[in-house]
Amino acid sequence: MDEASSSGVGHAVVTGGEPMIFGGVEALCAGLRGAGLHVTIETAGTVFRDAACDLMSISPKLANSTPRDGDPRDPLGVWRERHEARRLNVKALQQLIDRYADRQLKFVVSGPGDLAEIEGLLGRLTGWVPADVQLMPEGTSVPDPERVSWVVEACVERGWRYCHRLHVELFGDRRGT
Repeated sequence: MDEASSSGVGHAVVTGGEPMIFGGVEALCAGLRGAGLHVTIETAGTVFRDAACDLMSISPKLANSTPRDGDPRDPLGVWRERHEARRLNVKALQQLIDRYADRQLKFVVSGPGDLAEIEGLLGRLTGWVPADVQLMPEGTSVPDPERVSWVVEACVERGWRYCHRLHVELFGDRRGT
């Protein structure tokens, strides 16, 4: 907290894997806000904690995030099974929506087939409005216009928002951005 508050920045994003699994996240966020920083929490929404923030950025993991069969990084499929079993927690998602008025539901999409899954999940949740929903194209490089086009079209049709990968556009795919 001391480093963040003395750095001169006005915003802090609490992220990095899943920050809500750490018991100290409430104290960290309270301290950052107490130091005058605007705090965003970036979470997959699998764990609920009542942490003080200015924006709750909830990014539920879609099926497209599950490692594929035969992934050489997971030859036994252990990570795949664990990820698939834990990637969604509808109760925690609903608690986050109910608790945080300043929120966004950000979905990373890999293709038009993801839209049915998103709509199905949203149909299980209450209290959100279309403007809460953002779609972000998956990728580690700037998407081509064709890829952006279907995402923008889906957003316009549903009253959702398009979210581009600004950090990739500005700095490329590298750590620390």
